Amino acid sequence: MKHKNLGLNTICSHVGEVEDKQFKGAVSPIFLSSSYEFMDVDVKRYPRYFNTPNQEYLSKKIAALEHTETAMIFGSGMAAISHMFLAFLKAGDHIVVQNTIYGGTTNFIREEFPKLNIEFTFTDGYQVEDFEAAIQPNTKLIHIETPSNPLLTITDIKAIAKLGKEKGIVTSIDNTFASPVNQNPADFGIDLIMHSATKYFGGHSDTCAGAIAGSKIHMDRIWNVSKNLGGSLSDFTVWMLERSMKTMGLRVKAQSKNALKMAKWLNKLDEVKQVNYPGLKDHLEHKLAKSQMKDFGGMLSFELKDHLDAEAFQKALQLIKPSMSLAGVESTMLSPAQTSHSLLTPEQRKQLGISDGLIRFSVGIENTKDLKADIKQALKNIKK
Repeated sequence: MKHKNLGLNTICSHVGEVEDKQFKGAVSPIFLSSSYEFMDVDVKRYPRYFNTPNQEYLSKKIAALEHTETAMIFGSGMAAISHMFLAFLKAGDHIVVQNTIYGGTTNFIREEFPKLNIEFTFTDGYQVEDFEAAIQPNTKLIHIETPSNPLLTITDIKAIAKLGKEKGIVTSIDNTFASPVNQNPADFGIDLIMHSATKYFGGHSDTCAGAIAGSKIHMDRIWNVSKNLGGSLSDFTVWMLERSMKTMGLRVKAQSKNALKMAKWLNKLDEVKQVNYPGLKDHLEHKLAKSQMKDFGGMLSFELKDHLDAEAFQKALQLIKPSMSLAGVESTMLSPAQTSHSLLTPEQRKQLGISDGLIRFSVGIENTKDLKADIKQALKNIKK
């Protein structure tokens, strides 16, 4: 199916359906075979080669959504990003990494790159000048994350892509928080776009997956490494992911709408010290976010006043779930210091501005009046 002029929800619903002339159902079949014939066929299929029918066609949907030539699906978001790094970095190479990113990515770089003699520099800030200052003669990759986890900082995608092109350096982005519904980095010149597909792609808190999208030249390089590392995804989970992605446009738009309402409401509460959400006009990068995002996403973070216990508050919630993950249709909260960024030292978290009292809020599709009521009762409970 040609998808160049199709709308978002049409792409979500139809692009990437398994093409089988003998099958005319509305839902793709699941190809659970781990063994395929290799003689007299156009494609030699093998699950570890990322090219079973379910893998192949769902990758087409992801590429269509991210406006790229092709894409790949992995067993997790960390599988995706680690395969991407290892495809473009070798011993003696250097990578420039944004300082405000997902803690798991930071930990992977700090723990694994020294073993491989790969050099790295975390930027002092997230302005383009910070990235340019960190570039070295052996820099091969620049990696950013915007909006960032968990502070929702915004990095200038177009400026970073331009910098990479000028210096002959490949650029990559973690686009998980925005999702392709709200942001398409390829349109601004970024080379590689990765996702924890566990999050908005899945959207129902029942799958674990990762994805990378990019040009065929770049993705062939990743495939050449990935087929050896073996981080592919089972076809049953691929099938579940396709099912979930049919409604991604509807879900993410509803979550983005709710998140803006909740951010504005939280920003007015006496008990709240700070709200981080790019949709707020007082956010430092609000205008930049508006220029590169279609909407501001379903994620925000906030801090309670110092005399209020963030952990006690989360325990007092009755509707909103304290949860390790994010982006499901149900609203969740967590403390990044105890979860997503727990592998960083207290000093590293302090340097990034991640306090022990910071709460990350993944807004779902519930009625916002119910979410507000739950937060109100939890605040009342901890003030007794």
